[in-house]
Amino acid sequence: MTEISPLAGKPAHPSILVDVAGLIDAYYKRQPDPSVAAQRVVFGTSGHRGSSLDAAFNEDHILAITQAICLQRKHAGIDGPLFIGFDTHALSKPAFATALEVLAANGVDVMVDARDGFTPTPVVSHAVLGYNRGRCRGLADGIVITPSHNPPQYGGFKYDPPHGGPADTHVTRWIEERANAFLADGLRGVARVPFDRASTSTRTCAISWRWWTSRRFARAECAWGSTRSGAPASITGSRSASGMGSTSRS
Repeated sequence: MTEISPLAGKPAHPSILVDVAGLIDAYYKRQPDPSVAAQRVVFGTSGHRGSSLDAAFNEDHILAITQAICLQRKHAGIDGPLFIGFDTHALSKPAFATALEVLAANGVDVMVDARDGFTPTPVVSHAVLGYNRGRCRGLADGIVITPSHNPPQYGGFKYDPPHGGPADTHVTRWIEERANAFLADGLRGVARVPFDRASTSTRTCAISWRWWTSRRFARAECAWGSTRSGAPASITGSRSASGMGSTSRS
């Protein structure tokens, strides 16, 4: 017989609530020590998870992982758009902002939700598969920012290659090793631009997930520059690259 929790159907008791402001503050202010195993980048099922309070999921981790993903894309010859979505965990939206800054600085075409809303993990996979259907070049991939079933104080960052599912271990190991190398080197070699610039970049595309996942992708269209108005431009058109900055801790 299934045992029902006495907390089921009731408002959460204050003792089990998380300090959201504290989590986000720690995300930006705490810097991981790469010599401590628990504070290094460690990929589980295609992604890295941890709490900012433990210096296991902080801005430095996301900067390093995202730059490593950009290098992995080049290494694997992936040059199509990258779909990115995030869930309702408190650390997911800050991680999204950090990732977008790095992706834009690296000239990656990024697909983001037009309403700045939450995105279920399968939606990103579906979008990647749908976009890649019938293509052999210019393939898309994705990032899902979620710790899945982990507690509210956790953050998670997953990479989906062009097949739309969890990345294979040889890919996650490649990303993990390079991300930890960036952490050990004070983030030298990590490129980023300010969020306002990244979110309005001509390489950032605001999309409707419902519309996007229903299309056949014979010729997909969207509006590049997430705050720009006007007629959509084909994603196969030319766009100017974002300027590049760098992040390093001396």
